[in-house]
Amino acid sequence: MHCPFCQHEDTRVIDSRLTEDGATVRRRRECPQCGERFNTFETAELKLPAIVKSGERRETFDERKLRTSFERALQKRPVASHDVDAAVREIVNDLRRSSEREVPSRQIGELVMRELKKLDQVAYVRFASVYRKFEDVQAFREEIEKLERDLPELEKLQLSLLGDVSLRRKKS
Repeated sequence: MHCPFCQHEDTRVIDSRLTEDGATVRRRRECPQCGERFNTFETAELKLPAIVKSGERRETFDERKLRTSFERALQKRPVASHDVDAAVREIVNDLRRSSEREVPSRQIGELVMRELKKLDQVAYVRFASVYRKFEDVQAFREEIEKLERDLPELEKLQLSLLGDVSLRRKKS
């Protein structure tokens, strides 16, 4: 690797370490010519499928857009950023495992809804309302009723903010 300071053709690696997520190697390098030190980061370059939009237009997968979708849905909701990171990683890993060359954008939306349902029910309904283009209150009601049917399974995945829902229901 060329030195970014003096452009010498060769640098030597002093130290190599994995980053926290284990997906990147951080290398500490030194230039024998000028003595400067710098870091490089090495990651595997894995090709993700192209996204096919509704008008048959294709674009490259953009993890930032995926993260932005989560952030909008989760705005002002009590969900930790590391949980969002894990959800984004899960979707990216699903796409890599699919080994498809192209994926419809609708499929990405379904994956986001699956992860949001695990993270936060309010964020899930927010995202679903835009994604499924709810046009009236009845559409919201139907989605919430579906969520309530899935509630026992979802309670295992989410921390309760108001205590045990099943105990409150029995007391009512």
